[in-house]
Amino acid sequence: MEPTRDYPLFGGAFSATLPPGAIDVSDLRPVPDNQEVFCHRVTDQSLIVELLELQAHVQGEEAVRYHFEDVGGVQEARVVQVEAVQPLLLENLALRGCCQEAWILSGKQQVAKENQQVAKYVTLYQALLRLPQYQTDLLLTFNQPPPENRSSLGPENLSLPPWSLGDFEQLVTSLTLHDPNIFGPQ
Repeated sequence: MEPTRDYPLFGGAFSATLPPGAIDVSDLRPVPDNQEVFCHRVTDQSLIVELLELQAHVQGEEAVRYHFEDVGGVQEARVVQVEAVQPLLLENLALRGCCQEAWILSGKQQVAKENQQVAKYVTLYQALLRLPQYQTDLLLTFNQPPPENRSSLGPENLSLPPWSLGDFEQLVTSLTLHDPNIFGPQ
């Protein structure tokens, strides 16, 4: 199995540990400048790191709920359901020096993929790291499709298991800022 690896994000301004089998989606299709998107080599799982404008009008747990519902709206989700929200311990984060608060949310959204009529429930885990000194909300998302959606999990692909919540937690805790100039002049 290929090892996890530190991967430069946003032109090297950040780095994070990616799980085995992560493919940079920007090598396959255009990705917005404020996003880094990775897909699993075998399953339909994906990981997204987004730099968003700080939503100062929402605080605490409501901030991560706001972003979860916003993603649901962008994806035209038919159902948006929050299952749990918990604070993340700042001391566990590589970004602890500049992160004022951090939250993790788990939930489900009923969405139809592009060019498909049938909407399926997708489990999402989102971590929100708030960086008010940079006017930024950092949103990390782990999309977990339903098991029947996991494409070719035949014997030839068993060497690369699906990503776990632990893989997502490692991405979140390892995210490191190397160049604050990415946020513009402060």
